[in-house]
Amino acid sequence: MDIGDKLPEILGYDAEGNLVTLKDFEGQMIILYFYPKDNTPGCTAEACSLRDHWKELTAEGYTVIGVSKDSATSHRKFSDKHSLPFILISDVEHRLAEECGVWQLKKMAGREYFGMVRTTFITDTNHIVTDVIRKVNTKDAAGQIFDLLKGREDINPGPEA
Repeated sequence: MDIGDKLPEILGYDAEGNLVTLKDFEGQMIILYFYPKDNTPGCTAEACSLRDHWKELTAEGYTVIGVSKDSATSHRKFSDKHSLPFILISDVEHRLAEECGVWQLKKMAGREYFGMVRTTFITDTNHIVTDVIRKVNTKDAAGQIFDLLKGREDINPGPEA
């Protein structure tokens, strides 16, 4: 998925088993971030950065949604342990990750495997991607987003866009 693309209509299921769709966020801008695994150092740092700046992000009109292939049970524990105020989508079958192009071949320690590539998509109120962060600074994920959006007048283009 690239700038100008629209997010898929069906995002998946949250940690409580509820279906999450774009209709749930009508008129809201979305920060959709994909991360490899709950409770790993980088993923925890990223989630906590977004948590620590969640009020500022929501004050700017953004809804934060995290996605990994972990189960709903894992997401509930991760969310509870770190007091995460935003939705986590359980993408066990990596359907959403594949649609968004972040389920890719990876290499580590000499072996190849498919996995989630840490990526953040930012949308306008029509859920059209305005920005993509492919090299996420896990310790300052929120700061990276704010730096990207700083001084932007057209953050919320409205329904005519």
